[in-house]
Amino acid sequence: MKPPTDKTGLTHFGFERIPAAEKSARVRGVFDSVAGRYDLMNDLMSLGVHRLWKRFATEFAGVRAGQRVLDLAAGTGDLTRRLAARAGADGMVVSSDINAAMLGIGRDRLLDRGLAGNIEYVQADAERLPFADNSFDLATIGFGLRNVTDKAAALASIHRVLRPGGRLLVLEFSRPTLAPVARLYDGYSFKVLPLIGRLVARDEASYRYLAESIRMHPPQGELKTMMEDAGFARCDYLNLSAGIVALHRGYKL
Repeated sequence: MKPPTDKTGLTHFGFERIPAAEKSARVRGVFDSVAGRYDLMNDLMSLGVHRLWKRFATEFAGVRAGQRVLDLAAGTGDLTRRLAARAGADGMVVSSDINAAMLGIGRDRLLDRGLAGNIEYVQADAERLPFADNSFDLATIGFGLRNVTDKAAALASIHRVLRPGGRLLVLEFSRPTLAPVARLYDGYSFKVLPLIGRLVARDEASYRYLAESIRMHPPQGELKTMMEDAGFARCDYLNLSAGIVALHRGYKL
């Protein structure tokens, strides 16, 4: 796999190579386009299984009442909602996303559910988090790390804002571990997924990018090494759905 940013200052946007300075705006355009139908598309694309992946991640997180949690790439708030229930009235979940449209939809959705009081909303870039050192007991990033331009910088920034003993969970699409699953998944990703995007969201290009971004994301072992390089200890991962998704975990000592 090519490095995220090479010596020419280029990075990947799906399979395309673009100037690194342009990626955030290009990704923002994708999510501005899909924000209104994001939840519907997630259900259609994963046949609803994304809800099981997220439920497993929040149960695995082990959040206790009164803890402070940072949910990055929070989107429409699926993880935030579950984490806030576990943190309780004495805890706090900061729901953060670089994309204002996604963050706004998430806030409105959670408020409509009557969820308030222990949730804050902050638009922020994961590479440059605007929080003090040692601020959170847990950080999560669900299906968002692959869209970050400089993943090493984001992991280092997350490490900085975690308290000693705090942990990071990364829930992200990864590499299927079974060859038959990998072949079916490739066919689905590059033929069916863009078609669903065109028919339902009226945006085939954005969903083609999302499929390509999964293939450009570091595989399980490489992401584990990146977390260790950022200072995380006791890093490990669990493959879900035969590796279509992986849940990585690391601790700040």
